[in-house]
Amino acid sequence: MSDLLARHRAVMPNWLSLYYNEPIEIVGGKGNRVVDASGKSYLDFFAGILTNMIGYDVAEVREAVERQLATGVVHTSTVYLLRGQVELAEKIARLSGIENAKVFFTNSGTEANETALLLATYARRSDQVLAMRQSYHGRSFGAISVTSNRSWKNSSLSPLNVHFLHGADRHLARFRGMSDADYIAACVEDLRHVLATSVGGDVAALIAEPIQGVGGFTMAPDGLFAAYKEVLDAEGILFISDEVQTGWGRTGSAFFGIANHGVTPDMMTFAKGLGNGFAVGGVVARGDLMDGLHAVGLATFGGNPISMAAANATLDYVLDHDLQANAARTGTLIIDGLREAAPRLPIVGDIRGKGLMFAVELVDPSTGEPSPALAARFMEETKKAGLLAGKGGLYGNVLRMAPPLTLTMDEAAEGLGIIVNALEVINAEVVSS
Repeated sequence: MSDLLARHRAVMPNWLSLYYNEPIEIVGGKGNRVVDASGKSYLDFFAGILTNMIGYDVAEVREAVERQLATGVVHTSTVYLLRGQVELAEKIARLSGIENAKVFFTNSGTEANETALLLATYARRSDQVLAMRQSYHGRSFGAISVTSNRSWKNSSLSPLNVHFLHGADRHLARFRGMSDADYIAACVEDLRHVLATSVGGDVAALIAEPIQGVGGFTMAPDGLFAAYKEVLDAEGILFISDEVQTGWGRTGSAFFGIANHGVTPDMMTFAKGLGNGFAVGGVVARGDLMDGLHAVGLATFGGNPISMAAANATLDYVLDHDLQANAARTGTLIIDGLREAAPRLPIVGDIRGKGLMFAVELVDPSTGEPSPALAARFMEETKKAGLLAGKGGLYGNVLRMAPPLTLTMDEAAEGLGIIVNALEVINAEVVSS
């Protein structure tokens, strides 16, 4: 055990998990690669859990932060005017497509989702909320209550009255083999049944991830949320799209993930990639919802000058370099390559994703059951080969990957090669055992 690992275990909680049998310390980064303390280089296909959205040591972001640092002002709080905050809010409001949009900045996606839930429950005078099965929305008391994944729930206690919907669970026997249209119809029927049987009076909102992050990049078929929204609108129920992982063009086919469903929500939450590593999150919502709260509010660190400098530079970089289109190109190369390889690899249960947000589900080839052990083996094999990946899913058997949006076609091909080779090695081990 390394000295740093021993020190980590002595003072950090044991539920703060680390990847790999021998965890690594990342000490440097440039472009889409990082270097660990031993000097080994890795192509980064997890980007700090989708947070280093445009890679490492980006001059435009570094210089923007340095200019702000040079003023001597790192923090003032929201009781003073913050130019960078206003400028970023203007951009996000415009990009959101939400009518009369206003923006509130937080430090994280968890805080953003808490804020959105507060806005919705206040506006609707109801503690009843709909969420999706297999969802993850954060680690706070309220966010855990709308999270539907036992591995991430520490308590059944909740400030909300939550009902969970179908929409990303087509692996279940009752839905397996259904067409998109039939699955959407079954999910909408279930939503109507929930509203008829399980709720009392008004429901505040549905909160949903267009692609479930911790859920292993499971996703509803395009169009499901449009069908859901018809029912929600008839009941006056608000729709919150959790774009913490799907925002800023990552899916390639849309700038915000929910646009793949042809829907403009009442609110969107965001975080992670917007600051390219600097802490920033927030909510963009209809002005009447955002203005509706009667009590005074602020965010001590939300919208601080340093994070706003980084986020403005990051968002400008994404737009100026059309990184949404790049995500579509490079993501298509990788996902198509994985789907081409999958039929000859019995350990692969599914390939899914959009743009630079893709996943490989690993199963026991003799039973078809989820195999967390094979996922752990994949992590070690790709680490050895110089590629960083992530894992998750409801059963811990999904490799989820989301490289920086600046990934080149050559890097996409390199990463695909490493992934496929790792799968071939593991598949051969399983077949021969």
